[in-house]
Amino acid sequence: MDRTESRLITSVERGVATVVITNPAKRNAMTTAMWRSLPELLERLAADPEVRVLVLTGAGDTFCAGADISTLRESAGTAQGLAVEAEEALAAFPRPTLAAVRGYCVGGGGQLAAACDLRFAEEGASFGVTPAKLGIVYPASSTRRLVALVGPGTAKHLLFSGELIDTERALRTGLVDEVLPPGGLDERVAEYVRVLASRSQLTQASAKEFAAGRTDRDAHWAAEARGSTDTAEGVAAFLERRAPRFTYTTAPARC
Repeated sequence: MDRTESRLITSVERGVATVVITNPAKRNAMTTAMWRSLPELLERLAADPEVRVLVLTGAGDTFCAGADISTLRESAGTAQGLAVEAEEALAAFPRPTLAAVRGYCVGGGGQLAAACDLRFAEEGASFGVTPAKLGIVYPASSTRRLVALVGPGTAKHLLFSGELIDTERALRTGLVDEVLPPGGLDERVAEYVRVLASRSQLTQASAKEFAAGRTDRDAHWAAEARGSTDTAEGVAAFLERRAPRFTYTTAPARC
């Protein structure tokens, strides 16, 4: 691979899709082409019944240093709109998503990490929301998502100052879910996503919607449960002391 190339690299193995943000020349900053390609990429992965979990990470020792600032010279509004579309597509992904963070997770990188269901970080990572350094109005949807994660006080601190925070504060405020020692992130993520891939998609998909605040899907998920064999399989596996073989598959389209 040309080390100057910027792209999203995708692989699928044992039910886990991994998307790697790759732009080594600019600390994995997201280019316009990368923002545009992410929703379509996620749509393809959502349509793949073999994909049970998605991991988003960055190449090398950096998650994502934000949007490529050169794109803002053309049209800040257009660039921001593309970032929001990508963020919302990630948040709407129908299966569990996890951001594995090393190094800088700043600006647009923070938007993407926040849009994932979970965030695991390696010690030494830095997090920041930096529109105040550029005179940019942070999107309303992104602001609400940030507030839901860390509360209004920490969200205001990040947005007002643009200062970076370390993994200790990120963990304390709820911005990340686990912090791993240097060298331990890959092993922990691999272990955890294996667990997620073995669990019931029926449980995960319904919990994901309810946790996001959906209040109009109770009847839908009750019907899905009645039509699924996951509950019977889970109970039988527990009583027979074996691993369950869940068969429910989340549809890519959600209404």
